[in-house]
Amino acid sequence: MDPLACILIVDDEPEMRHGVQMALVDAGYEVVAANNGLEALQVLQKRPIDLILTDVSMPDMNGYQLLERVYDNPEWVTIPFIFLSGRDLDSDIRYGKELGADDYLTKPIEGADLLASVRGKLRRAKRLGQRPLTSTGQKQTSNIVTFGHFQIEYGQHRVWVDGQLVELTPREFIALELLTQNANAVLSPQELIRATHDLETDYMEASNLLRSMIRTLRRKLGYQTGDPGCIENVRGVGYRFVPPAPQSV
Repeated sequence: MDPLACILIVDDEPEMRHGVQMALVDAGYEVVAANNGLEALQVLQKRPIDLILTDVSMPDMNGYQLLERVYDNPEWVTIPFIFLSGRDLDSDIRYGKELGADDYLTKPIEGADLLASVRGKLRRAKRLGQRPLTSTGQKQTSNIVTFGHFQIEYGQHRVWVDGQLVELTPREFIALELLTQNANAVLSPQELIRATHDLETDYMEASNLLRSMIRTLRRKLGYQTGDPGCIENVRGVGYRFVPPAPQSV
């Protein structure tokens, strides 16, 4: 555990917020609290935060809206984001994960389960902050690779489409990185979800989590809705990246 990690707790219930805060402080974390999403944004603008732990149902700005605002800001998009909510229906949990949250925990929660999730997401964020590894296990240096109409700079996590820089979420970039580095090979949904979400799950849940992300990724790469483009869906198996033809000069 990084003893200097600072966690932002966002919850409009004082007792719940205090209980979670004490559990994290006792575990050695620095904690900052906010009553709702708007207050959380003010905190993020003032100081660096290592992880966000938020309720969903809050006045002024709810957890879903906060997640969107965080992911819209390039400076915050890599911060691990965990929902801790009393909304425990399967549909709520799936929706939160599909939005891109790193985890969705339900109240009431055991302290050990909360700390396990926090520690895991902080460790993963630290790994992602380091230079990515190639398929041979060697450190990936910063270099730009061209695939038809778009380019990827692996070391800097940047993508250009027709010369224009496009914003990908960390998970979208990881998925694209894994697919392009294994061009023409079929990757299972479980493999992709293991890389993007740090999650071990079955084919069905992995496919559900991936579907909207792959759809958005295709659109950001310049393909129209319904056009798989260079990311093919191999029915019942997974996804395959087929490098687009080089652009004619």
